[in-house]
Amino acid sequence: MCMTQPTADAEFRHQDLDRLMGLMTGDEKHGPAATSTLDVLWVLYDRVLRVAPRTAGDPGRDRFLLSKGHGPMAYYAVLAAKGFFPVDWLPGFGGYESPLGHHPDRTLVPGVEIGSGSLGHGLPLAVGSALGLTAQGLTDPAVWVLIGDAELDEGSNHEALAYAGAAGLDRLHTVVIDNDSASHGWPGGIASRFEAAGWSTVTVDGRDHEALYAAFTAHHPGRPHAVVARVETKG
Repeated sequence: MCMTQPTADAEFRHQDLDRLMGLMTGDEKHGPAATSTLDVLWVLYDRVLRVAPRTAGDPGRDRFLLSKGHGPMAYYAVLAAKGFFPVDWLPGFGGYESPLGHHPDRTLVPGVEIGSGSLGHGLPLAVGSALGLTAQGLTDPAVWVLIGDAELDEGSNHEALAYAGAAGLDRLHTVVIDNDSASHGWPGGIASRFEAAGWSTVTVDGRDHEALYAAFTAHHPGRPHAVVARVETKG
């Protein structure tokens, strides 16, 4: 299989994503959780991830895992914009017969790799995915996981990031959306926790597309990579 990196779509602007998100109505939208991820998701799917609707089932694709899954509106908007499913699915968001639930379901939504649920599960699953791909001899696909800063309150994440650093899982990438919602802070910032475990890290403005792209594509041979994307404080 030959996959090319998606090119930036200059015609598809931020307001278009806002319009798509606006099609999703109803209760439990978790709007702040969704909008905090919008720029990160767009840059990843538009310029970084080697996956498209036609390659979503190919073993050589990059994997993206949404751990911060309780606010999936931005994720659904980006997947629809990129053609993974029809835009006319969006108004049904959260409806009884809609595939677009309040947590993404990998069995119902094209392009979704995991079912999102309890906080703290995504990074351990990403570690397992990276190990599984290596065991199958698939050393080229990258694994990306997006987590919220509050998820770092969960011990499962710390076990996973400690293992990944020690194992040198350099095809593993974590994006932390930092909106100051964690109960426990870290001296020196979130990146310091990953650095202590042997990760490559970058802290960046989570609304600056060029800075995000540079952070996502930074070289990190022999080490997993964490990007801390700072956005507006929650609330």
